[in-house]
Amino acid sequence: MSMIGNLVAISPQELETFVAAPDSLPAFLYPDDSVGDPANHLDVDKAWHAIHYLLNGKTWEGAAPLFHTILGGEEIGEDVGYGPARFLTPSQVKAVASELIGLTPDAVSARFEPTAMDAAEIYPQTWTRDGKDGWEYVRHYYEQLREFYLKASERGDAVILYVN
Repeated sequence: MSMIGNLVAISPQELETFVAAPDSLPAFLYPDDSVGDPANHLDVDKAWHAIHYLLNGKTWEGAAPLFHTILGGEEIGEDVGYGPARFLTPSQVKAVASELIGLTPDAVSARFEPTAMDAAEIYPQTWTRDGKDGWEYVRHYYEQLREFYLKASERGDAVILYVN
């Protein structure tokens, strides 16, 4: 089973609702009526861990605000896949976006070292095998993630992060 990284931008009012009633979050993230994903949803597939590593230089650690991009935030509710979802406040989203604006895909590509990533056990641990194709895969999702945060920041949104 794959571990897929997901982010959803929501209004501050929606965040307040979920903080007050965290049991309502799973139904929002996984609607039963087959309408698909929530609005302003981003799936970064299996690239989530590589993106975290490339932004922070560490497997699971990091410093704010870049740590918040993938693994940060405050836990909310119960397990929604691989642990509880986490949330970022609008001010945290703005701080992440401010950092990402200067981190173009070309700047991040200089940090992509497949052998080091496999040694650090960066999921899914196929970086040496995949080589340049691995970077193209991560780049695709990094570009989407960067745009996601920039737009969420412009709207004043909060963000829900989860792995399923």
